[in-house]
Amino acid sequence: MSNEEERPTRLRGSAFSAKSQLMTADDVKRALWRMAHEIVERNHAVGLLSIVGLQTGGRAPASALAAILAEISGQPVKAGTLDVSFYRDDLSHNPIPTSSATDIDHDLTDRTVVLVDDVLFTGRTIRAALNALSDWGRPRAVQLAVLVDRGHRELPIRPDFVGKNLPTSHDEAIVATLEGVWIGTKESA
Repeated sequence: MSNEEERPTRLRGSAFSAKSQLMTADDVKRALWRMAHEIVERNHAVGLLSIVGLQTGGRAPASALAAILAEISGQPVKAGTLDVSFYRDDLSHNPIPTSSATDIDHDLTDRTVVLVDDVLFTGRTIRAALNALSDWGRPRAVQLAVLVDRGHRELPIRPDFVGKNLPTSHDEAIVATLEGVWIGTKESA
């Protein structure tokens, strides 16, 4: 299967038409390794970390980060996925999203949670994630790791670990996967 076939072609509520690739799979891998080293530097107790990927875009980068962190530290790193569909504040403007399962098999109380997502844009998904996270315990701290920060924040949310800052216009769209990062346009489906 080629990268073209593997790359997601749908964004929430619209189709995606790629203009150009901004990061290759190797670039993404290097960014994840750098982010993992930054996470270790900031959190010396790797055994007390929980890497939580947001469904669906943050699932793969979170899994990759957890594996890299385990390799760097020599100890297993707890990981999971979090669905924020019903915590979103835009349900009145968009159709109810397809829900995915939350899979967190450990209590987050007194752990440092690193939320992982593919693209940070307005910050509203992260706000929803913070609300959803409270159902799984009371973390000691929550940190944010994103593959791409594209700006245009509507809420006072800033990532702690960033793979790449890519300023964009509101009309552009970003698709970020482990296979690469593309910029393009959203088209009505």
